[in-house]
Amino acid sequence: MYQLRRKFIGSKDFYKHVLAIAVPIMIQNGITNFVSLLDNIMVGQIGTEQMSSVAIVNQLILIYNLCIFGGVSGAGIFTAQYYGEGNDEGIRHTFRFKIWIAVILTAMAGAVFFILGEDLIRMYLNGSGDGGDAAAALRYGKSYLHVMLFGLPPFMLVQVYAGTLRDCGRTVVPMKAGIAAVLINLLFNYLLIYGKFGFPQLGVTGAAIATVMSRYAEAVIVIVWTHTHKQINTYIRGIYKTLLIPASLAKQYLLKGLPLLVNETLWSSGMAMLMQCYSIRGLNVIAGLNIANTINNVFNVIFIALGDAIAIIIGQLLGAGKMKEARDTDNKLIAFSVLSCVVLASLMLIVSPMFPQLYNTTPQARTLASHFIAAQAVFMAQNAFIHAAYFTLRAGGKTIVTFLFDSMFIWCVSVPAAYLLSRYTDIYAVYIFAAVQVADWIKCAIGFMLVKKGVWIQNIVKN
Repeated sequence: MYQLRRKFIGSKDFYKHVLAIAVPIMIQNGITNFVSLLDNIMVGQIGTEQMSSVAIVNQLILIYNLCIFGGVSGAGIFTAQYYGEGNDEGIRHTFRFKIWIAVILTAMAGAVFFILGEDLIRMYLNGSGDGGDAAAALRYGKSYLHVMLFGLPPFMLVQVYAGTLRDCGRTVVPMKAGIAAVLINLLFNYLLIYGKFGFPQLGVTGAAIATVMSRYAEAVIVIVWTHTHKQINTYIRGIYKTLLIPASLAKQYLLKGLPLLVNETLWSSGMAMLMQCYSIRGLNVIAGLNIANTINNVFNVIFIALGDAIAIIIGQLLGAGKMKEARDTDNKLIAFSVLSCVVLASLMLIVSPMFPQLYNTTPQARTLASHFIAAQAVFMAQNAFIHAAYFTLRAGGKTIVTFLFDSMFIWCVSVPAAYLLSRYTDIYAVYIFAAVQVADWIKCAIGFMLVKKGVWIQNIVKN
């Protein structure tokens, strides 16, 4: 028993160090998701079609968001290890690489959404008749998407700047910028959705305008702080004197980063495909799942932030050559993440029947939402472990392994299961969702073996 406690439970100083990094991320993500929850409720007060259309577009935008995240994360692995090594020039190279990747991906995403946006939204509106107005949902979705396209450039810049700050262990400024952004978003959502204090009543279009405004505010805060604090962010000096990157380093970043980019693209598109499978059962299912995902995101902030902490802390330890300490720290971080989610899941089960009552939607959508929330709570600890295992492998540069572990699994197992169950059976939509989660037990077993084996324990910036 003592050996188990020593292996999985850290000292008070250990948790102070972890929480110093994770808590600002938790606060930022928590406030962001809580305000998103309030935004969602605001849109949900307008009607089921409006709420479903926003949910569909946000699922599509998520593909772009995670593409950017994956694109900059490959170089971010090197950034964390360069920081542990004290190599400013190395950080500059990774920053420039992130800029190139982010600009290319943003241009491609903007073109796809502008040309194919209507067709992509329509994919989710071909479900069984359940009383929803698909034509109205399509109209609202197009209006929302067209405005959201203006928010892609500032989101791109925030990912480059804030991601680099986090890789260097500076999580407080991105947190403050995120808080400012979500407060702006919340304020202008209220003013523009409902037309308060002389502002026009714009509905879902107003929600999109508020989101875009908040993203520009966040970008300005992060960029200005980074460039006005050169004594802290020493790597930022001369960052734009050139955007050229040594070919040998660019090749290294691509080799490590491309699997992450492809992984995030395939994973997010896989999640979009899962939602499309559920949408076969009608607009009420989309509305119910949207309500459930909103509250689920609030509860998930703990293990999401601890995943980021694993990437930062383990990456820095590996870069400093502290291999034994990295393994010990990782064990304790994973245990902390899973145990925290056991407690949170209990709270989530309690709120599952109450939260959907806040929405102005159909009784069927509320019932579905309640059942989806309960299912998400049951599988929360499992998802915390999978998330921690993923970031452990990523911190050691095992991006090919994470690609197979994450996106290949969703397309080879999760999507086929949901596709077959949604189209060739009549089982309840929530049971389809639960079946997809049960299939992730395979992923849990694989993650456990890979982490225990220590394939991720390596210094990728040595020499």
